[in-house]
Amino acid sequence: MTVTLDRRADLTLEAAKRVAWGGESLVLGEAARHKIEAARRDFLALIEREDITIYGVNTGYGHQAKKRLTPVERKAQAKAPTHYRATSWGDPLPERVLRGMVFARLANVIEGHAALSPHIADAVAAMLDGGSLPPVPARGQGGAGEILSLSHLFLPLTQSVELAEKDMISLLNGSPAATALVADAALAARSRLDLVADIFALAAEAFNAPLGHFAEELETLWNNEHDAWALAALRTRIGGGHGGDRRPYQAPVSIRIMPRILGEAHRALYAAETIARQSLAAVSDNPVVFPAGERIGPDEVVSTGGYHNAQAPAAMDALTASMANLAVIAARVAAKLQDGPVSLLPPFLGYPDSDYLGCLAMAMVGYEEEMRMLAQPTLLPGSESGGFAQDDVASPVFLAWSKQEKAGELLELTLASLAPVAMRAFDVTGRPVPELLRSRGSEIRQHFPDDGDVTAMGPRCAALAAAFRADIYKA
Repeated sequence: MTVTLDRRADLTLEAAKRVAWGGESLVLGEAARHKIEAARRDFLALIEREDITIYGVNTGYGHQAKKRLTPVERKAQAKAPTHYRATSWGDPLPERVLRGMVFARLANVIEGHAALSPHIADAVAAMLDGGSLPPVPARGQGGAGEILSLSHLFLPLTQSVELAEKDMISLLNGSPAATALVADAALAARSRLDLVADIFALAAEAFNAPLGHFAEELETLWNNEHDAWALAALRTRIGGGHGGDRRPYQAPVSIRIMPRILGEAHRALYAAETIARQSLAAVSDNPVVFPAGERIGPDEVVSTGGYHNAQAPAAMDALTASMANLAVIAARVAAKLQDGPVSLLPPFLGYPDSDYLGCLAMAMVGYEEEMRMLAQPTLLPGSESGGFAQDDVASPVFLAWSKQEKAGELLELTLASLAPVAMRAFDVTGRPVPELLRSRGSEIRQHFPDDGDVTAMGPRCAALAAAFRADIYKA
């Protein structure tokens, strides 16, 4: 299938997933083409005026911004190579993120705010036709905007098309990377929370926790839409339970607060999705052009700081923190399930006759501590030199994404450690897995068959976590 873009409102989170994760191609609609062509035509007339100054078009870049360019110098600068800006290196971003960056790049373009040449707009869209994209490192991105990362991404394109005034700067300015990163984090978090709800509900039922811990009446009492989502998610998955006698008194704190910790994670998800939706349809170019009919003040072109998306790293930090808290709950529940005097379950550590599960909770503490380290706030980076030229404050968005990406992987490992403990509790009691969780239980069973085999747990957990991850990132 193909996504068609005619206006900024077409750049939705759902469309981003289709293009970035699903690999669908993209075309510019007739309405977008008309706006792009009209804006470019008006812009070329505008830059011939001697009374207007446009950064990076009839002035130099950076510390050369004070230099006014002649028409000859202006055209020469427009064709100058960009390879020297692609100076960062390190681990590459996933292909899905790169596709998201190209998709988000078009928000500045399709309504004319970048004044990009029409043939280059078509070339950007064609980058999503199925070929592999140039590698972009996730590390070393210390610029005030996203010039380093976008230089990597669009370098081959700039060497294969005819560039004119503002084309280069329109490709390299703005914040499509921040948009793609927060959108990617939000999409993953949505699927990951479904996984968390599955494993938490499985563990709560394995513990035989009172169903009242997830009662519908609590939704009104707690007065929080995100807690209500979590209560409903857990309650629905558990259903009526096994139908037998329930635990006669309250479960440990880790189980009783499951809905509230899961609810807070849902609030972080909601914020990330909101920021992603806003960013996808936002114009972040610098300088930004006001097409005919949009200008309110006296300036047709304005230099801005729109390329610095401050909301994206904050939203991703909240996701990272929420995942660290979810890991704490998972580790505590895994330990309590195996503590017979607390869980009221028969002993099922297994050692030395079958799989020994006792150390799984210990491993989970290791993942939890690593996540705690990642959950530190991502602040604006400092610079001993004060920055180069005008670039005195760098964007922290790549660091924030990298932290939440790693935290997500660690949470999946933690859940893959809790899952077999919960399944063993069902085995030793003979109670059935709730109907809505049986497919998840079967998935766990594929990696942890109840066959009494004494095998190292680590590789099994890693394989289960990999299966979880594949499910999270499916198109």
